[in-house]
Amino acid sequence: MEARADADLDLTLRALADGNRRAILQVIRSSPQPVGEIAEELGLSQQTTSHHLGVLRRAGLATGSRDGTRHLFVVDTDGLAAVRSYLDDFWPGRLADLKAAVESRQEARRG
Repeated sequence: MEARADADLDLTLRALADGNRRAILQVIRSSPQPVGEIAEELGLSQQTTSHHLGVLRRAGLATGSRDGTRHLFVVDTDGLAAVRSYLDDFWPGRLADLKAAVESRQEARRG
């Protein structure tokens, strides 16, 4: 199971590593958008935009639906779960280090 989680995390981080894909996520974060409008807003070709949307979909970061002849895309926040989980693991240790540093500084001021 952990190997699958690692693979999901790798796929998601690779998708997020590209600036065009992050820009697409910004465009589709609040409402579903068709490929043509995403491409126009970002100054990309529809082919390039479709490619990046495919990567985002495979990484679980975007989802698509049909509205008549239009294919609309929107952010899938569940796709960020692997990254969120990975980063959350860093906080307890870092917060403990910060607490120790503050307490040490307070003791030094008293002493």
